Amino acid sequence: QVQLVESGGGLVQTGGSLRLSCAASRSIAAFSTMGWYRQTPGNQRELVASISSDGNIINYAESVKGRFVISRDIAKNTVYLQMNSLKPEDTAVYYCNAAQKILSRTYDNWGQGTQVTVSS
Repeated sequence: QVQLVESGGGLVQTGGSLRLSCAASRSIAAFSTMGWYRQTPGNQRELVASISSDGNIINYAESVKGRFVISRDIAKNTVYLQMNSLKPEDTAVYYCNAAQKILSRTYDNWGQGTQVTVSS
């Protein structure tokens, strides 16, 4: 079990930037991956970006490549999502995820979410 607390969401104009933070209650290095997902009403939660426990494997959704950057601070147990060149279609609730893979199963932990709204 881990508590994840997101912050940094808000209202921004098209082309603007936001940085989301996800503070974990224990070491993020213990998790297989840390990631950011987003969800809009009526749609499934989708992966935005993820980073592996060793930091060597980073994945981005095609829609955010070149605009978003995921990073982490192991000492602060915090994962960040720097979002640049924001578009109205980036509007969503963003969730932090800590995933632990044990054998063939994945155990997910989620934060409460933070709203990002991009105005046109």
